[in-house]
Parts: sequence; structure tokens; C-alpha cells
Amino acid sequence: MTPHETLDRILPAFDDRTARIGIVGLGYVGLPLMLTFTRAGYRVLGFDVDEGKVQKLNAGESYIGHVPGESIRAALDKGFEATSDMARAAEADALILCVPTPLDQHREPDLRFVTSTMDALVPHLRAGHVVSLESTTYPGTTEEELLPRIETRGFTVGRDVFLVYSPEREDPGNERFDTQTIPKVVAGHTRACLTAGKALYGGAIQRLVPVSSTSAAEMTKLLENIHRSVNIGLVNEMKIVADRMGIDIFEVIDAAATKPFGFTAFYPGPGLGGHCIPIDPFYLTWKAREYGLHTRFIELAGEVNRAMPEYVIQKLMGGLNQHGKLLEGSRILMLGIAYKKNVGDMRESPSVEIMELLTAKGAEVAYSDPHVPAFPPMRQHHFDLTSEPLTPETLAAFDAVIIGADHDAFDYDVILNHATLIIDPRGRYRKPASNVVKA
Repeated sequence: MTPHETLDRILPAFDDRTARIGIVGLGYVGLPLMLTFTRAGYRVLGFDVDEGKVQKLNAGESYIGHVPGESIRAALDKGFEATSDMARAAEADALILCVPTPLDQHREPDLRFVTSTMDALVPHLRAGHVVSLESTTYPGTTEEELLPRIETRGFTVGRDVFLVYSPEREDPGNERFDTQTIPKVVAGHTRACLTAGKALYGGAIQRLVPVSSTSAAEMTKLLENIHRSVNIGLVNEMKIVADRMGIDIFEVIDAAATKPFGFTAFYPGPGLGGHCIPIDPFYLTWKAREYGLHTRFIELAGEVNRAMPEYVIQKLMGGLNQHGKLLEGSRILMLGIAYKKNVGDMRESPSVEIMELLTAKGAEVAYSDPHVPAFPPMRQHHFDLTSEPLTPETLAAFDAVIIGADHDAFDYDVILNHATLIIDPRGRYRKPASNVVKA
């Protein structure tokens, strides 16, 4: 069977939405993608190795703060089903991989989730399957890791099975854009693979951006996040310089942002967080070494950003000293332990790193976060804590509070009026106040 014959057989099912979409990995990327496909009229079969997640989803419950349970129940009514049984992959017409790509202990790419997931799916592949990887990774991953695994079944990619790379562009908590409205980069291993990828996503996503190769699509995603990492590193360094000169960096950025061309505002903070920006640049630096290249600019930005939690603690120690207190033995309340405002996503959260550094230095830590009622189990970090109520009495009981994630749900007037010392890396307090230290 030629590529055209196979495409002629499978494309109508994507066009008329009778194709069943398999999404592997039902986390911050996979779950919103599932909702997007079900809302577009497709039946979705979701896969996850976490049986607890599977049970919650099939009961109509959500485990992600910005994904309401009503959305899950609406998806169930439209044919969504979750399973941990990879053998059911044969029931889907397309398989979209949305699994983590973290760094290992040496800050090098860890593709175990991608490769183990693909290994679990390969025995259940069939002719006509469209396989798409959405996980952020280094250029070459799709063809170096997924392609040979598919070929072990005797399939010819581009004729029997269609291999696609289409990087996720999720932004949890963004009220302006969602999975459906964010333009989606799509690439295929062959021209036929690209045609299949466009058919897969075209019925659910408003705008597709085809590129020439899977490596170009992989590099596109890295460039997006490296762009943010480098610019945040720049303003973090500028923050330190401005602070030493007695200048408010947030005032400077706001003023510079009035220029209608040639400037994009990025804001400093206590460090980088989330599943992309602290991690993805190092996927490229690792791959670049294979070509004898040293990505100095990228790595320098990483060094600056990784130093921010320690900078916040130095500012805290200075503030405590002015009150005649040492960090050791002080009670510190972290306000917001998510990696950014208005979400409960804690992946790579700088707030958690600050809490660990404080504990190591002998401070007593607690937190308040309306989006994280109890500190969840994490691969690298854990505190046996629950969120403190943010009351005048609670605030007054701590020697200092640190604004880690400036959630809109916090009452900043109450914080200002009742906290003894406020360490503010987020620029929430623009007017000078005797108990506020800008960090």
C-alpha cells in the first residue's frame, strides 16, 4: 500500500471526526488537549500510568486546579475514557504522547518517559496509526528515538505509520489563549506524515504552522523557551544592578515598555519555574556539545536565573538583621508555592527551592497558597505542610513573609498592614514601605 492509499483510507476519519484520538499522559499538557479534542467532536481515549488519575477522571474529577471537574464530566458525556492499559492503543487512530522530559541529576536530558512510553505502545501499533510527540526535547529526538522503535514492528514510517512532532504550547492560567487558540507548530518525518499531522490537529486547533522537519519543530519549541529564559536572566541581572543603585527595576521596565517598538517587557522574580523554561534550554546545550559547540549565552542566563533563590535569601537576611534577628530560628511564611501566579502548578517552583534553602539554614518554614491546600508529593521535594490561613493573626506570628507567587487571591493590603517584614521579589508593592524589602 502506498502512502497515498493509506492516507486516502485514514484522512476521512479525521475530517468527519469519527477518528478516535489517543492521548498518552494526562497531565498539564495532555488533559487540556483532551478537552480540546472532545469539544471539537472527537472521541478521546486517554492513557496514564497513574491509576489514581485514571480513576479520578473516569469519576468526573479533576486533579489540576485550572481544569474544572465540570469540564471532565462534559468530556465523559462526549465519549472520553481514561485507562492505564496500553494494549488499548490499538483502539485509537492517533496516539499523541504528552509525557515529561525532565533533566537528570547531571542536568542532562532524561528521555526515559518518552522512550518507555513508546516501548509500551509499539507492540500495539497498527497500520494507519498517526503517532505524534508533543514533549519538549532536543532536535533529532523524534527521528533518533521514536522512528527506530516504530520500525522494529516492520512498519515503513510515512507509508504504514505516520510520525509527527508537534510541540505543546500550554500556558496554565492564561485567560487569553488556550490549547485551541494557540497556533500549533506541526512537522512530519515525511511529506505524508505532515499531511497526516495536519489532519490530526486541524479539526481541533484553529491555526496550524507547518515546518519542514521534525528537527525544525523541536528547535522551534526550544527557541521559544530559551528566548524567555535569556530575557528573564537579563532582567534578573538588571534587577541586582538597579537595586544596588537605589533604582526600582519594575518602574524602569514599565517605563521602557511604553516604547511602541523594539522592546518586550520581561519581569524579574525569585527564580524560574514551570516545566519548560528552567529545563528546556539545557536540552539544546546538551545537544550542541555533540556538534562541538558551547552555548555560552544560554548557559549564562541559566546561571543568573538559578542564583535568584539565594539572592532572595540574602535580601531576607538583610531585612531580618535590621530587626535584630538572625535567619536561624526565624519563622518564615512563603506566600505562594506555585511557580507562577493564579495556578497550582508547582513544577520547578523557585518557592520550594527557597523553602529548602531556608530549612537548611535553620529557619522554620510554612506556606500559604489558596491553589495548593496541602503540599503534594514531588519527585525531588517534600514538606509535611498544609496551607496556612492568611489572616492578620497568622501574618503577625511570622518574622517575615516572602512573596513567592503573587496570586491575585491574596489580600495585599492585609499583608502590608500585618506582616512584620515582607520580602517582595515579584514587585507587588511599588510604593516604598518600611516593612517591605524589594528582592
